[in-house]
Amino acid sequence: MIERRPFEKLGKSNHGWLNANFHFSFAEYRDPARVHWGALRVWNNDRIAPQSGFPPHPHRDMEIVTYVIRGAITHQDHLGNQGRTEAGQIQVMSAGNGIQHAEYNMEQAETELFQIWILPNKEGVPPRWETVQFPAEARDGKLVPLASGRGHEGAIPLYADGTLFAGTLKAGQSIRQKLDRKPAYLVPAKGRIEVVGRDGKPVAANARDGIAVVDEPEIELKASEDAEIVLVETDRLN
Repeated sequence: MIERRPFEKLGKSNHGWLNANFHFSFAEYRDPARVHWGALRVWNNDRIAPQSGFPPHPHRDMEIVTYVIRGAITHQDHLGNQGRTEAGQIQVMSAGNGIQHAEYNMEQAETELFQIWILPNKEGVPPRWETVQFPAEARDGKLVPLASGRGHEGAIPLYADGTLFAGTLKAGQSIRQKLDRKPAYLVPAKGRIEVVGRDGKPVAANARDGIAVVDEPEIELKASEDAEIVLVETDRLN
């Protein structure tokens, strides 16, 4: 099954400094049919005004991945971690047994990002934060694992049964991605794509649309125009 979830029908929240769209139930947005997808619990498309952001707040027992689409995000936490993550890069935070953190857009222009939460496979772990500068050119024409609980070499480790992939396709390019019938969710950060499963019928997706996939051994991704794609593949929940 491949289902398109149009951007214009996502949950919405606008606080002035933060313009957010929710692929799954979050904060005041509630949809009992969209609480999680496999172990994927949250996928928010946040646009943060310059010189603003999320003040210090706590989390527990969640794997939180931030994928920056444009601009940059600056992280601080009670463990003393500080760092700036730029467009095309990710940061990973394991909330574990408790972390207090803040995220700010210290830039002079709006920052846009995906905030992605994955349910952990181990609770009560020591909290941590990590960012790595992945070379953007290494993702040309393919999806590369950037964060993984499955031992992908070079990826930031997760305490979760899942992997976050990202890549770019030029218009007319296509690639195949094995899923082994596991739940997957993908969003074009930029551009337009088609997703084709075993029935051969293309499902078109514009930038920021969500595509939910399940029970597909493999999908084909075709770029109708230059595209940047983020995909999370996880195990089913018991």
